[in-house]
Amino acid sequence: FHVHYQPIVAAARGSVLGVEALLRWTHAERGDIAPSIFIPLAEQHGLMHGLGEFVLRRALADAARWPDLFVAVNLSPVQIRDPHFVALVERIVRETGIEASRVVLEITEGVLIDDAQHVEQTLLALRALGVGIALDDFGTGYSSLSYLQKFPFQRLKIDRAFVASLGAAGNAGAIIHSIVTLGHALGMVVLAEGIETEQQRVLLRLAGCDEMQGFLFAEPRPAEAIDT
Repeated sequence: FHVHYQPIVAAARGSVLGVEALLRWTHAERGDIAPSIFIPLAEQHGLMHGLGEFVLRRALADAARWPDLFVAVNLSPVQIRDPHFVALVERIVRETGIEASRVVLEITEGVLIDDAQHVEQTLLALRALGVGIALDDFGTGYSSLSYLQKFPFQRLKIDRAFVASLGAAGNAGAIIHSIVTLGHALGMVVLAEGIETEQQRVLLRLAGCDEMQGFLFAEPRPAEAIDT
């Protein structure tokens, strides 16, 4: 297992603001295994605690090399349900020496419906540490507005399905514009992911997105490539 990083850029200037940490698995015989395959297997076999801690430690340690960038790390439902997770994050932040404000933890909407009260307490405790919280894949799940009001999110990530539909589906642009307007009204930074074409970039910039991520800018790459 190893961690790659995909740059996140400012929509207005194109400068790199941060990176998202992405777990990769290169099998000795089968080569690269897609996360969509090995993550569910890891969850089924109770391995997500170890994998999640590995990614968090690796990402925060690597981020010490990029003092001007934030690092975003995806959390699994297993991690959020762990009563010791906040203490783990605090310990890793302290051990790696990274400023907590440069850490963004991403959760999906599905996590919020499992145990809303516990999730809220966990997210508030993480915010008290100084780390940022992002709601990932917004728009394709339940997309409840009460989530945005109740939970302490600082970032809102528009699901790549809407980005892929730009220029093809007539209502995709209107939906994205509505999400951006809503996010800004609530004081959130809005990021669009999965950007692959210049047309998508221009339309998202016109819609008011703050940050962008996708193959148009850079593919996920090893830490050494971010150094350069």
